Amino acid sequence: MELIEVYVREVTRRLPEKMRNDIALELRSTIEDMLPDDYTEDNVTQALEKLGNPATLAAQYRDRPMHLIGPKFYDIYISILKLTLTIVSIVVLSVFIIEKVASLSNVDTLSLLTVSGFIVEAIAILLGAAAQTFFWVTITFIILERTISPTVHVPLTLSGTPWKPDDLKNIPNVPLKKAIKTSEIGAGLLWTVIWAVVYFRATHLIGIYESREGQSGLEFVTPVFQHDILLSYWPLVSLLIVLELLLLAYKAKLGQWTFKLAITNTVVQLVGVIGFIIIVSNPNLVNPAFVTYFSELLDNSQDNLSSALSWIYGIIVASVIVTSLLDCYTGFRKAKIK
Repeated sequence: MELIEVYVREVTRRLPEKMRNDIALELRSTIEDMLPDDYTEDNVTQALEKLGNPATLAAQYRDRPMHLIGPKFYDIYISILKLTLTIVSIVVLSVFIIEKVASLSNVDTLSLLTVSGFIVEAIAILLGAAAQTFFWVTITFIILERTISPTVHVPLTLSGTPWKPDDLKNIPNVPLKKAIKTSEIGAGLLWTVIWAVVYFRATHLIGIYESREGQSGLEFVTPVFQHDILLSYWPLVSLLIVLELLLLAYKAKLGQWTFKLAITNTVVQLVGVIGFIIIVSNPNLVNPAFVTYFSELLDNSQDNLSSALSWIYGIIVASVIVTSLLDCYTGFRKAKIK
């Protein structure tokens, strides 16, 4: 029965992955032993009520006790803390990247000290935001635990009430391998922010860096791409950004892979690949100064260098196509899971 599967999944998702299959088999066997041959939904409800809250049962299987926050709020605390940390980290890192990249100019120099400083600052900001989030979420739950009625000692649900088997009816029966994690949504959002910022600031980031005498670090000499050409595709790029954001929102809404989502993902990937090919196929995309610089540096003709660049474009396009195909295949494979 679906109610049993949801209960088993609610227990096992709180356990280390290496334990899940064995515990799931054991738990299903236990529940079946508690039921009569011709059982009804009421029989299942009574059996699950005897087993109790999935969070409590999962805690009994774990090797470590729940000491950070009392058992009453522990499961809610961990769920909200993970969600909050993910959201805060994405927002803070995205804002940091946008501010730093937007402040760059063509005269900026690149050195090991500059890059390491950028990374250290990003890590420091993330750690600071994580510490603040952990502190305030923990303080909030400490206050809640001391203000909620002391007569309630069993773990509470997100609604603030003790768990009951009927709560399982509000939880979608989604296999763990089919589910879309919050971290997956967050990583997708962060990737969209990064490539969008890099695209519109490409002429300040992607180019030739030179070490000049008497200067520390590397000085930006000339960009690889022409700024006007990149900006001329802003409607297409904006469309790709919107499509990716809508896809992420759709994933967050469904919470699992379905064939409809897999088809939608394939369409977005197809539009992205086509858009990428259109942009890189523009013969005027590469800055002529870049071609001249490298042809002089390599003591080679511009025609030979252009031919080499064509091969590089081909490899990059092929890589993008293969990556997109793998992403589409993964979506359909997960959608088939039952």
